[in-house]
Amino acid sequence: MMGHKLDLVKLSNEAKLQTLVENRTSYTLERCELNVFETYTQSYKVPLTFDDFVITSMLRGKKVMHLNEKKEFEYLPGETVIVPPSETMRIDFPEATDLNPTQCIALAIDNGQIKQTIKYLNEYFPKESNDEEWKLNYDEYHFYNNEEIAYLINKVIKVCSDTSREKDVLADLTLKELLVRIMQTQNLNILQGDSLNNNPLAYVIGYIKSNLNEKISIESLSDKACMSKATFYRLFKRELGVSPNDFILAEKMKKAKEMLLKPGIKITAISYELGFSDANYFIRAFKKIVGMTPGAFQSQGMMPRLVL
Repeated sequence: MMGHKLDLVKLSNEAKLQTLVENRTSYTLERCELNVFETYTQSYKVPLTFDDFVITSMLRGKKVMHLNEKKEFEYLPGETVIVPPSETMRIDFPEATDLNPTQCIALAIDNGQIKQTIKYLNEYFPKESNDEEWKLNYDEYHFYNNEEIAYLINKVIKVCSDTSREKDVLADLTLKELLVRIMQTQNLNILQGDSLNNNPLAYVIGYIKSNLNEKISIESLSDKACMSKATFYRLFKRELGVSPNDFILAEKMKKAKEMLLKPGIKITAISYELGFSDANYFIRAFKKIVGMTPGAFQSQGMMPRLVL
């Protein structure tokens, strides 16, 4: 799986580089600080700590991240990592060179902004379960960017590096939405991994994943969640950041990609297997979500690998 990649930020002029390891360009606003880091040489266990909560996203190259008590992991464009205040990241740059630099952003956000956003959500959009609240989950710290998160991070970068007088206000509004989208993504990731608990959305997600060959209606899902259609739709969209129909379609396309890699399988057969009565609609939906037609994806997947 790959996440939505961010727009590239122009690399620093070579003459202005202060260091070849984590060269830093900063933009300081009232409630946040945007940092753009660039590394041009192989380095290992480089420490980096912020006093505030940080959203980091990769733009170019590859890192290996070491976070406290967590297993090291590769970090690539299309991915985001959140880090609590005062936690030290130790970072490897195994492939960085002057021709292949690593570049990422680190967005440090004022704690007051975070508390205000979470308080607002819990007050005006409380979760269905009385014992659950909106919060940032530091166990769900590494995730793929969805379209909304990529769009909002791109917008924050643009606003922070702008010279307009309104940039603090625009940044505040965008940061609030970004925090909400991150919490929704975390909720979705948690529920997808736990369909056996008593959460009705977790049960519904498990049902969808087990019945991708069927035409799944909102009415049937709302019945399984023991809610009205309107309440179910509103709750699903609010807590997970995606409509039930879009989630079903995305899951069907994920399954389609797996099936397309099987030798000899026909695209029409896949479309019918996934509950599509119209193969042309399946092809259009696949292209919209994946970015290429099923045929192109299949050809790409079947291309022989070069053995060096």
